[in-house]
Amino acid sequence: MRGRDLLSIRDLSPDELDMLIRTALSMKRDGSPPLLAGKTAALVFEKPSLRTRVSFEVGMKQLGGTAIYLSQSEVGLGQREPVADVARVLSRYVSGIVARTYEQETLTSLAAAADVPVINALSDDEHPCQALADLLTVREKKGKLAGVRIAFIGDGNNVSASLAIASGLAGAEFVIASPPEYSLTPDVVETARDWARRAGGAIETVVSPEDAVQGADVVYTDVWTSMGQEAERRQRMEAFQGYQVDAHLMSLAKPDAIFMHDLPAHRGEEITDEVIEGAQSVVFQQAENRLHAQKALLAALMADEL
Repeated sequence: MRGRDLLSIRDLSPDELDMLIRTALSMKRDGSPPLLAGKTAALVFEKPSLRTRVSFEVGMKQLGGTAIYLSQSEVGLGQREPVADVARVLSRYVSGIVARTYEQETLTSLAAAADVPVINALSDDEHPCQALADLLTVREKKGKLAGVRIAFIGDGNNVSASLAIASGLAGAEFVIASPPEYSLTPDVVETARDWARRAGGAIETVVSPEDAVQGADVVYTDVWTSMGQEAERRQRMEAFQGYQVDAHLMSLAKPDAIFMHDLPAHRGEEITDEVIEGAQSVVFQQAENRLHAQKALLAALMADEL
């Protein structure tokens, strides 16, 4: 994988996904050698972040490297300076670019012009780094991925898109319950199902949250209104009534089901305090695993040898 980009979770093969998760587990257990000593990553962020920024900065430091944070006000991607020019300049300074953008097209343009790996740290289409951390968490808690039933309740957004495809790659059973107008795109569903058929998993789309969580090993939700969708908030709040994950909905899953959320959470909207603070919640372990999953990814793409 050395020198490649990760713009989408679909850039990985099943074997590469498994390798990254195994590497992350090893690094979490045993620590990590300075595989990126002397290397620097540029964090080019159009959107603000807590987990993504801190986990990449700490991850680079723990791998022996350095990270430089560049906000939109400093860089002005596509405004102050063309995206391609930014990519060509940074390629002469750094060993990799971690980009958090509004549009997937911005990432594509960065990668096309850059001579170093470009990592998608979130776009409107996907959040592959979150999916890596999610599957790492499921693997830790359930001991496997193949055959595990993951029920996602809510928006067919970037997080659920990456998780659906990653679940297909891993042979898991992924089901998403969404209002019809907020379901996953046909392209994402088709891609996820194609991988699931090969790996022995399954991908389902339903409308009813109750149907989705029946027999689930994992119950997952996300905010109903993401950054950049603030103008749609009232419309979305109405559409997602009945999609809150509460104690009753969790009771329909398996007794040992875990609850996941990529954070930040809007408590009282998509999730209740009782669930997110309850014994089944692993959201903070999930947040920690952003660090370990991304260390594995950084090492795979940027290290001289792994």
